[in-house]
Amino acid sequence: QVQVVESGGGLVQPGGSLRLSCTVSVFGFATYAMGWYRQAPGKEREMVATITTGDYGVYADSVKGRFTISRDNAKNTVYLQMNSLKPEDTAVYYCHAERNPFNFWGQGTQVTVSS
Repeated sequence: QVQVVESGGGLVQPGGSLRLSCTVSVFGFATYAMGWYRQAPGKEREMVATITTGDYGVYADSVKGRFTISRDNAKNTVYLQMNSLKPEDTAVYYCHAERNPFNFWGQGTQVTVSS
């Protein structure tokens, strides 16, 4: 059974940084497109950043220039480096792995940006 496990969330002050990690127990991790999504209370889940098998990253406008997605295929892990965090970045962050027709979600990790 495929497991998607996120880590690295927590409480941080505005302007601070966090790095999220997501490890996926799946054969052929390098063939999966990976992504980070988030859901704030009362809002729909939204895409934050995705990365292709060729390491091409796509970002939501709200995080461009502040967040960076990367992957380490040797470790079956994708990262989200988050800098200059704002209160509006507060949400549960979910990791997603996709390779047609499969897609897998993690349980999420809470990120709270508050002074």
